[in-house]
Amino acid sequence: MNSFGFDLLHEDGRARRGRLHTRRGDVETPVFMPVGTQATVKAMYPETLKEIGAQMILANTYHLLLRPGHERVRALGGLHRFMNWDRPILTDSGGFQVFSLGELRKIDEQGVRFQSHLDGAAHVLTPESSIAIQEALGSDIIMAFDECIPYPASREYVAESTARSSRWAARCRQARRFDDGAALFGIVQGGMHRDLRAQSVADLLELGFEGYAVGGLSVGESAELMYEVMDWTMPLLPRDRPRYVMGVGTPENLVEGVRRGVDMFDCVMPTRNARNGVLFTSFGRISIKQARYLDDARPIDPDCDCYVCRHYSRAYLRHLYQSNEILSSMLNTHHNLHYYQRLMARMRDAIAADAFEEFRVDFLARRDNES
Repeated sequence: MNSFGFDLLHEDGRARRGRLHTRRGDVETPVFMPVGTQATVKAMYPETLKEIGAQMILANTYHLLLRPGHERVRALGGLHRFMNWDRPILTDSGGFQVFSLGELRKIDEQGVRFQSHLDGAAHVLTPESSIAIQEALGSDIIMAFDECIPYPASREYVAESTARSSRWAARCRQARRFDDGAALFGIVQGGMHRDLRAQSVADLLELGFEGYAVGGLSVGESAELMYEVMDWTMPLLPRDRPRYVMGVGTPENLVEGVRRGVDMFDCVMPTRNARNGVLFTSFGRISIKQARYLDDARPIDPDCDCYVCRHYSRAYLRHLYQSNEILSSMLNTHHNLHYYQRLMARMRDAIAADAFEEFRVDFLARRDNES
């Protein structure tokens, strides 16, 4: 049984308008997935996520393995019931989190041995166990287990790691049950080397996956280099399968990614920035903690129709942030995620109207005009 599919509805240049079919509903692409690492998008009710247009969210294998445990989540009815979210969920394989542990982890052919950042307990994560955990959680899109390569890294290290990730991808494919209606995506690695990216794509295409992700970006490289890797990689991926760039990014990154043929994105940026008082607007970013907003009665963004912009002033949001009120994180996060969802909807409309390049030029012209 596999209820997953992808329809490519329209192309405008390399920008793509599509539709994912999952066992928990359709997803219009290009799409941005809010990050719900620990079975929650921080500071947001699930109902509010739906109100602002979130179609699918991301949760994390590594964190849910450690707490509360994937078997506990399975026993409680799966991740969707556990967190009261009935729309699709994509689960990261845990590879990026293990990468970020640094000295607390050791990588070999079998998998990764690591110490929990919570209590120091020893764990092993392998391609087989990552797949089993994601199946237990009840994910709708399961990611293959890979190593996220740091930047910078030597070519020798990148080549060795990329080849190992390809071998791990084959083990993930073999470990999948494929009887639960979920999709399995492969992850392209290869660092910042064009030939290694091409080899990684070739390895994954030989195995065959329902979708393809590009990993190892937004790890410290320049935006220009990120876009260059997208330029190399996207044309190599199957036209009839969804393309997902992991961990990206700023509003500008999303627009430039869509321009290059990306269908799916996720990033902690809108939620993490919100908790730190940084808000995204049609004219750029504002830092609400600045004293200049102390008496500012205007909304965050006069062009935004979100609940926060309709009801609260910059002065009030600054007051909440300076007072360390919980409501600050809630309202700021609501606005930022609404902004991201509206941006994706506008891009979908522009592609359908063969007007994406005009949209992109106008979008960029409005940036950095802080008011």
